[in-house]
Amino acid sequence: MHAAGAAASASNRAADTMPFRTGLVLARIACANGATRAHLVRDFAPLFSHKLSPAELRKLVLGDVEMLLADQAIEDTRGRLTVAAAGVAQADAFLGRKGASGGAWSDVRDGRLIAMALGLDAVGPKKLKAILTPDGLRAFILQQAYALPQSGTQTTAKLRAQLAVVALERAFGNKIKTGLGAGSGFSAKAGRLLAGQLSSRPRDLGSDGRLVAALAAEAVDARQTDADALRAALLRRLADKALLEGLTVAKPRGAVTSPTEKPVAANDAGLPGAPLPPTRRPDPAGFSKEILKLAATCAEGWAGNRKAFVSRVWQKLAVTHPEWGLSEIEFKCMLGEAHRTGHLRLATADLKDKSSAAEIEASAITYKNTQWHLIRIVDAG
Repeated sequence: MHAAGAAASASNRAADTMPFRTGLVLARIACANGATRAHLVRDFAPLFSHKLSPAELRKLVLGDVEMLLADQAIEDTRGRLTVAAAGVAQADAFLGRKGASGGAWSDVRDGRLIAMALGLDAVGPKKLKAILTPDGLRAFILQQAYALPQSGTQTTAKLRAQLAVVALERAFGNKIKTGLGAGSGFSAKAGRLLAGQLSSRPRDLGSDGRLVAALAAEAVDARQTDADALRAALLRRLADKALLEGLTVAKPRGAVTSPTEKPVAANDAGLPGAPLPPTRRPDPAGFSKEILKLAATCAEGWAGNRKAFVSRVWQKLAVTHPEWGLSEIEFKCMLGEAHRTGHLRLATADLKDKSSAAEIEASAITYKNTQWHLIRIVDAG
């Protein structure tokens, strides 16, 4: 037992000091039936073709093969490369797996390597199973990009609600450090519109599934929204990491962002699609104070019961504070959050006559089972 433990420890140390690209080559050779040199070049071409010519790739891969042969991590039998006893432990340590050597290259590539690219730790069978599905892959991408709770079993509806909270945090200048209640309170359509503001092209994507797919593709710079395109983008970034680091890889992580960037928390600056510096956005108190000031200029009613249509205040805000860069859906959801937290009070239109029907419709904010249309003005006594 002591000798076996010492051997495993030595293999872990070897994996920790192994060049990253060499670790990738070893991981491929450690798959079922090994690989020829031609197989290696063919299988790594999709990962490196955006940076290396076929000749450059072949030279690097063959150099890694010679290094692994010299270290006795692999064996060459009539041109077929297979993993040696010492190499098995090194490959497992590199991939972060325990006692699960072998397997098809496609499963290792789309499972363990994608998990590595996503920066996931302690990847067990459940996570691997989720990563291999399109929905699970998109969920993990968005969780990494927006610092959401990690789970590959999130429904698209739950992801939409969580992304709506991120968008609302951004609308408030990322100055909210406590949980928001708007993610599940607003209607599915309002939440989807709000979450859609995280896109580089803010829009209504029509369904939660299309919203999640589009934001996941943007997060990894994928050309399309299908799972194959997402995997290709992640693997290219992992390849970039291999070429840039070229030194050691104890725990290769963080390829969802560029290899030189750190993952960004949801309520900090720099989210994908953020068009404005967060310092230009107001916090809840500042937002509410300015909104009440604008609402007072267009409110109707009598002292103690004056109210302003949300649509009128929105028109004034768009002119008064263009530097905030708010969309109408962000504005309405910010009003809902300000009401929920007691910074201002919203009200429902009582008289739904024909003369105000258009303004009522344009002002509507739906939250849970309530619909608001007006901002209440509290006059000084």
